[in-house]
Amino acid sequence: MKNKYTYVWVSLVILVFGIIFIPRIVDRVNSGTVVKNDRMNVKDNSGDLSFLLLNGKKRRVPSFEFINQDSLIIGNADYEGKVFVVEFFFTSCPSICPIMNKNLVAIQDEFANADDFGIASFSITPEYDTPMVLKEYAERYGVFDLDWNLMTGDQEKIYTLANEGFNIFAAEMPDAPGGFEHSGLFALIDKNGYIRSRVDDFGNPIVYYRGAITPEQGTNDHGETEQISILIEDIKKLLDE
Repeated sequence: MKNKYTYVWVSLVILVFGIIFIPRIVDRVNSGTVVKNDRMNVKDNSGDLSFLLLNGKKRRVPSFEFINQDSLIIGNADYEGKVFVVEFFFTSCPSICPIMNKNLVAIQDEFANADDFGIASFSITPEYDTPMVLKEYAERYGVFDLDWNLMTGDQEKIYTLANEGFNIFAAEMPDAPGGFEHSGLFALIDKNGYIRSRVDDFGNPIVYYRGAITPEQGTNDHGETEQISILIEDIKKLLDE
């Protein structure tokens, strides 16, 4: 008899729960709030590009002014109204720079007819990379876009721009290939000078794009995938903004 009353009580609790809470759960599912609150929810990363925030403010490209391969002074003003890609490299780099600039040449070719696109390459060995050296390097790699500036200048200012302005690592390291260590990342800048990127599957900005893996290679020895393909897609998005 006791068990009978227990079953009745449990059934009554289940019935009350169903009457009160099931409609609420259904409403949340229909409105999408259950999905939105799920941390493991995979977000759509094919939409608008994210801004990078620092202390709640959108990060802009820091001011700069250097000399390019044609011995012209180039600064932020020369990229106003343009979407552009930023890299830090050096012409005598024996490791990742040739791959990075091969990828940038492919990007240059993709947007050859876009007057509002450019590339900014900053040398981290400015004492060696004179305008003449940069000019020869540009010719060797097939740089023809007038808005692709390979720049040299004060080394301290270039390193400050890399490490503090973009948080893209660059340093003199005797044990590294070529005597210098730097990141193989590309930064993407919109027409208003803001650093932009797409987001990952969890809604976090990827920040920068891997520049040292070719689309043909696909992945590197560490299992990292190439991001030149998505960089091209994202450049197109910014050009359309």
